[in-house]
Amino acid sequence: MKKLFKKEKFDYVINLAAQAGVRMSIDKPDSYFDSNLIGFYNILKCCTNFKIKHLVAASSSSVYGEQKNNTKENYETSKPTQFYAATKKANEVMAHAFSNIYKIPITMIRLFTVYGPWGRPDMALYKFTEAITRKKKIFLYNQGNHLRDFTYIDDIVSGIILSLNKIPKKDKKISIPFEVYNLGNNKSVHLKKLVSELQKQLNIKAKIIYLKKQKGDVIKTSASILKARKKLGYAPKTQIEKGISKFLLWYMKYKQSEKFK
Repeated sequence: MKKLFKKEKFDYVINLAAQAGVRMSIDKPDSYFDSNLIGFYNILKCCTNFKIKHLVAASSSSVYGEQKNNTKENYETSKPTQFYAATKKANEVMAHAFSNIYKIPITMIRLFTVYGPWGRPDMALYKFTEAITRKKKIFLYNQGNHLRDFTYIDDIVSGIILSLNKIPKKDKKISIPFEVYNLGNNKSVHLKKLVSELQKQLNIKAKIIYLKKQKGDVIKTSASILKARKKLGYAPKTQIEKGISKFLLWYMKYKQSEKFK
């Protein structure tokens, strides 16, 4: 990492790298410790040593734990319900300390259920699409009664760029060049609706197995994006139906190309 910073002479850094996923953090916490804590420390250290102008780093909606209403950035986040969330909260605290001590401008972005082309295979939309198209069973935990603030990748990218261009600065009210923003869609979608829309667009009936709530799962994620709208001009545009359509278009082309490798 040090060699890379020295060679490229970065002015700005966007760090989206992490060991992601709630459920795997229960079974393999060591991977999360190594990647999310030690890995992020290396980023902070290099940004300090090479005096970068602004670091934008990904946090997660999971830091909020169980959510009843649209979560605002100043809501309680000190009681994570699983280790993945704990590592992302730790990232925020580490970043705040580095920003305070070394005066590095840092923005942490709390991402809400990002989906779209090139999405992670362990995420619901990818997993469900894979299972439905292969006529296999899909598993809905908590009897399918989860709600997620699904945010399309293009909207997230827009928010990241806006965040990068809005460098936190010290002023009379804020003594530390540090900021936190929610990047979500501002509208929770029921998991059953996601499956229903997938069935409709694929024209295939899903084989659904309903199971009890998994350890560490939160029932609902829902972002308040008022702060990001006001300070960044962030405005997500992609509705879930359109987002699924774009994902499926990519998925079919991707799977077709895999056949010829």
